[in-house]
Amino acid sequence: MNVDGTPYRTIWLAEDGWTVEIIDQTKLPFSFEVIRLQDCAAAATAIRDMWVRGAPLIGATAAYGMALAMRDDPSDANVAASAEALMATRPTAVNLRWAVDAMQALLAPLSPNARKKAAYIRAAGICDEDVAICSSIGDNGLSLIHNAWEARGKPDRINVLTHCNAGWLATVDWGTALAPIYKAHDAGIPVHVWVDETRPRNQGASLTAWELEKHGVPHTVIVDNVGGHLMQHGLVDMCITGTDRTTASGDVCNKIGTYLKALAAHDNGVPFYVGLPGPTIDWTIDDGVRDIPIEQRDITEVTHMTGRTSGGSVETVEIVSAGSNAANFAFDVTPARLVTGLITERGVCAASKEGLAGLYPEQAG
Repeated sequence: MNVDGTPYRTIWLAEDGWTVEIIDQTKLPFSFEVIRLQDCAAAATAIRDMWVRGAPLIGATAAYGMALAMRDDPSDANVAASAEALMATRPTAVNLRWAVDAMQALLAPLSPNARKKAAYIRAAGICDEDVAICSSIGDNGLSLIHNAWEARGKPDRINVLTHCNAGWLATVDWGTALAPIYKAHDAGIPVHVWVDETRPRNQGASLTAWELEKHGVPHTVIVDNVGGHLMQHGLVDMCITGTDRTTASGDVCNKIGTYLKALAAHDNGVPFYVGLPGPTIDWTIDDGVRDIPIEQRDITEVTHMTGRTSGGSVETVEIVSAGSNAANFAFDVTPARLVTGLITERGVCAASKEGLAGLYPEQAG
């Protein structure tokens, strides 16, 4: 995607051929900064401290973390230690485990001398695969937006509501939930996006709005509790969100607040779609509410906010009374019964065991 006319991915190799570069998403939207990762520990920090975030990008960063580890020390002991360190960074996104497992499976039978080259090649392949997957998600979701626009008589605006950030900043490129929106915009469909601010980290206001603006997509930032009101008044044609983990039965784990949007959509007859790549599906579990671990992050994300002052400086301020406790559950689970359809790289399916098995028959057994 483009940033002020320059094409970017969210992660890439530096000119030296081995250092990994990323966009520091904690600095957006006020500053666009690139950070170099020079070892596995830096990759782990980038994931844990959310310099990178979004399930697909977390997986890609973990893959490059393993490659950096093999550059430093390709021993069996370091393969295991590096995998363990990366896996400990964040518990919810299944892509992290998928990428680390894939790298371990690749490296295990190789001699230490062969591991560095193989790791870098596989990490680059994971990134390229993610771009292709997300582009296909966009193509498959485009038809949903186009059909909704035509069904309404091709009005001068079709309204899509999204939550959190599931655009190109959450993946290597294109995004998941936003990929159909970018494809629709590029195809000339007058799509407008309601952007939930997404407290407490404000990924909607700071990331989704930023990337939509850079791409020229009309959008409006709203506070998290406005979505139901908009739906009641016919101002939302569909919802599209992303997911960090989807169960084999179609339950969806996404940023906290997604479940409430799905409830409002269900009550108002608004289609609720979820964009996801195949590696985000956890085929080992069926009950998302019971079995998906929900990350609880530092309470300062709730008690403090960062923004730019009228003088231009970026400052963090406390917003709750001193001594008050806070809770910071990072995700919630939307049951499959509230999901209209899952938009994958292989097509759109029902949020059910049968629907997913139809697109991924190799996993059905």
